Amino acid sequence: MKLAMVVPGGVDRSGQRRVIPALLALIERLARVHDLHVFVLRQEAAPGSWSLAGATIHNIGDGWTRLRALQTIRAEHRRAPFDLVHAFFSGSCGLLAMAMAKWLRLPATVHIAGGELVALHDIGYGGRRRWAGRLREALVLRAADAVTAASAPIIESLRALGVQAQRVPLGVDLQQWPPIAPRGRNGAQARLIHVASLNRVKDQPTLLRALALLMQAGVNFHMDMVGVDTLGGDMQRLAGELGLQGHVRFLGFKTQRELRPLMAAADLLVMSSQHEAGPLVLLEAAVMGVPAVGTAVGHFAEWSPRAACAVPVGDWRGLAEAIKYVLDRDELRLHLACEAQRRAIAEDADYTAGVFEALYRQLVAAGEAGGLRAVR
Repeated sequence: MKLAMVVPGGVDRSGQRRVIPALLALIERLARVHDLHVFVLRQEAAPGSWSLAGATIHNIGDGWTRLRALQTIRAEHRRAPFDLVHAFFSGSCGLLAMAMAKWLRLPATVHIAGGELVALHDIGYGGRRRWAGRLREALVLRAADAVTAASAPIIESLRALGVQAQRVPLGVDLQQWPPIAPRGRNGAQARLIHVASLNRVKDQPTLLRALALLMQAGVNFHMDMVGVDTLGGDMQRLAGELGLQGHVRFLGFKTQRELRPLMAAADLLVMSSQHEAGPLVLLEAAVMGVPAVGTAVGHFAEWSPRAACAVPVGDWRGLAEAIKYVLDRDELRLHLACEAQRRAIAEDADYTAGVFEALYRQLVAAGEAGGLRAVR
């Protein structure tokens, strides 16, 4: 098949920075057997194209982006017709993909991969904060011939909107992340890790306040915080105000290769997000034999209590108590790690690609038979 995938970003020509690892793993697997063209709205400011993971990347760039994206997709369709359009994320790229699919009379699917369905007004996040966003999401979801999402909570959110969707977790590339068996703690100091951009939706203030409570309780720990700082040093200043200088290390961005040894050395992954569709880092930790404690979003919500420990969003006291509870019970920590690893390996990147390929075949066959709506 010839496939058109529309994405907002995450496919930098370096293959290392400004990328979405799960998206690259999917692209690589699809490109092995299909002619895959990825249309990215704003990876770079200037238009351009390059090869990545076996696919052709078409960067639209700044200036009349949507119009030029439509023209670029149509031109490639004229060279050789596409069989299907896949929007990775809804929002602007989902609307563009659905419009293009209708224009070219092609089947189309959209994967909800971020905050498209939420409205977090206090931090200015989510696709449903304004009427225009709600209208856009409604158009995308109704126009799509199939809708997918990574975790059960997102599937439930879609069902509440009257949209039937298929759960397709974005799995880990086990070639890049070879599994390591869960192991007992080695040493008196607990090694914690947090992997996420420093931004409002990841809610690092909740995490840091939880760590401050652990420190006050006499817990011996060290936390590595990995991720791009988008908050201008606010979290480093908060850590200082809370007296965490000797307990927390801010490491900034790390490539996947740089992240692996840090993850392997950890006893526990800790996340504090207000919203997640996944997150992928929970799956990466799981394949490395590292269990997780976090807020009840995405995979944390669907895995708790057997494969992860989840607490309410924003509850730093509950987060601190959960971290201490798991650290004090190594048998429980290992049980969580084993069950999490089993799930992450069962739904790895190969599994993800296989599910999407089966969906593509179903959509194309239904389109040829004139029955696309039957697959929803």
